Amino acid sequence: MSEFITEQEGVINMMHTPQHGGSTGLEQIEMGATRIHVDDKQIINCRADLNQLVPFKYEWAWKKYLDACANHWMPQEINMAADLALWKDPHGLTSDERLIILRNLGFFSTADSLVANNLVLAVYRLITNPECRQYLLRQAFEEALHTHAYQYVIESLGLDEAEVFNMYREIPSVARKSVWALKYTQSLGDPTFQTGTHENDKRLLRDLIAFYVIFEGIFFYVGFTQILSMGRRNKMTGTSEQFQYILRDESMHLNFGIDVINQIKIENPHLWSADMQEEAIQMIKEGVALEYQYAHDTMPRGILGMNAGMFEEYLHFIANRRLAQIGLPEQYPGAQNPFPWMSEVLDLKKEKNFFETRVIEYQTGGTLTWDDEE
Repeated sequence: MSEFITEQEGVINMMHTPQHGGSTGLEQIEMGATRIHVDDKQIINCRADLNQLVPFKYEWAWKKYLDACANHWMPQEINMAADLALWKDPHGLTSDERLIILRNLGFFSTADSLVANNLVLAVYRLITNPECRQYLLRQAFEEALHTHAYQYVIESLGLDEAEVFNMYREIPSVARKSVWALKYTQSLGDPTFQTGTHENDKRLLRDLIAFYVIFEGIFFYVGFTQILSMGRRNKMTGTSEQFQYILRDESMHLNFGIDVINQIKIENPHLWSADMQEEAIQMIKEGVALEYQYAHDTMPRGILGMNAGMFEEYLHFIANRRLAQIGLPEQYPGAQNPFPWMSEVLDLKKEKNFFETRVIEYQTGGTLTWDDEE
């Protein structure tokens, strides 16, 4: 017994320090270590004990975690009966409207899984701050919730689930965006990848820009606008309400990601070099081009008071917002928002009667206020 205790004490007093990067939270316990101070904390490459949530350094991350918890919702709370009746009615929707529903369910049903994989398999391990990790855990749950919501819509409408979920491997306009995003997470998902070198830290920063600023901050917005526009016209109101709540979650994901990116820049100014800035600009331009192609493919003819040309203007407007949010110059001078009503979707005070399709009301969501991030 005494030999066992001696062995355990030896293990406890061995503090493993990784050769590169920061702590993971799985290091051996160091008995007698000094208590953590706020200045010990960093977004990346921090060697302080990640199992200690406090003292907070990034209050914004903790607040976003609390706000996300207060905005809890579940897909089953939304009544899908009117959507099913409309979908079954041969004269209920035009072929173009049905195409929009199917294409967007095809993209989104796997897109949030890609984001969740990126968070769980790559980002969480490399972000070395416990309050940020706390929000990442909530975000990972919300990504699962979003995939659940798409599955619930698909099931409620009686669609071919295999066809919709496999669309990202069959329909080029759906596949292109997923293929673009995957290359920015595959290296981070390598279990041997570590931050701590200039090149790898830049790779992490680049991939955070790819997923938060472009994948979630640009690639989702054509689909959101299309579906929510149908809801405004009293069509597919249950589906639209699902997307309304998903958009609000995604808005917070975007804001969190931008805060993380900007904090990494502040703590590691050498990473934000001229070539890194130019690469970020080019990535955003690529994202705009891919999302415009998606808009054109999902909306070959103008419907719902929208057309592909309006989406090109909208994407330029959004891209300018994203560029400014991470400290880069606008690339589309004079771009305007052709869909100002989208900002109303992010006003949670309107939620209880937005479509009047709620089965049960939320208890805390209506107390929140949200920034206009579209």
